Amino acid sequence: MKKKLVTYNDGESMDIIVLIKDAILRKNKKNEPYLVLIFSDGDSYIRGNLWNVTDDDVAKYVTGTFVQLNGIKEKFQNHYQIKILSMQTVGSSEVTNITDFTEKSYIDVNELVSELKDGILEIKNPIWKSIVSFLLDKWYQKFIDFPAGKSNHHACKGGLLLHTVTMLKLAVAISKIYPQVNHSLLYAGCILHDLGKVIELSGPVATKYTVEGNLLGHLVIIDEQIILAAKELKIKEYDENLVLLRHMVLSHHGLPEYGAARRPAILEAELLHKIDDMDATVYAITRSLQRTEPGTFTELISSQDNRRFYRPIDSSDLNKINNLE
Repeated sequence: MKKKLVTYNDGESMDIIVLIKDAILRKNKKNEPYLVLIFSDGDSYIRGNLWNVTDDDVAKYVTGTFVQLNGIKEKFQNHYQIKILSMQTVGSSEVTNITDFTEKSYIDVNELVSELKDGILEIKNPIWKSIVSFLLDKWYQKFIDFPAGKSNHHACKGGLLLHTVTMLKLAVAISKIYPQVNHSLLYAGCILHDLGKVIELSGPVATKYTVEGNLLGHLVIIDEQIILAAKELKIKEYDENLVLLRHMVLSHHGLPEYGAARRPAILEAELLHKIDDMDATVYAITRSLQRTEPGTFTELISSQDNRRFYRPIDSSDLNKINNLE
């Protein structure tokens, strides 16, 4: 059986095929470029720095690339990393079982799909319900298979479904506390907000951004999908219900600098933004804490403004869920 990254001991050498899950170009204190590489074997991941990189290195070692990695597992500031000795790209045809590198979500898909269907039934507005149902039917298989991101959060097979259903649960709880919220609009927004990622991303294995993803982004993509669905369903172009739903997805990143076409301008859109941010934040911090020893700080978390988070000595609550990928 192939040895996994997590099973290598401190100081042990490795010479294995891994996937570059993420590649980040940075500069050291001398203003010299280096690459922060996140290596994955499908079950776990570990960081390694490639120093003194050239333009060719930056172009070669990109997210979604398989490499033959020769290095040593070592500890630095209480976190394991790989000291890279040598590295060469490997073609997909040379990887024995490419599906081994697909990271899976930790909740049963059937359970998630059942909860999703329950949420759809609670959407009372016929226009929103018809558009949600139409688009889920259209993209169903990709929706339940795809990750919700390339690396920051829910970056695993089924991650998009998991993220969506978790947000839906939060929306249900909020709607019970605040009866003034239009729960149908909020639920519809939760279900559709990231559906554009089935076009923005390449899939659950060696996830990359597609041409459409790089040039348009998932907010624009899902807005277009909503318009196309409305045409198929004979919904008037500027029906207020349609405009409200489009506003939900176009504004859910909150600020223009984070990709929002407009800032949230209705209560439900503001809540959708907060719910999305909450779930992504909890996931990212939890994942880092799970890989951190009690009594120490996490590594810098890029999605959280490069902050570190402390794992208390008594942090047994983290054991209540499976390890996140």
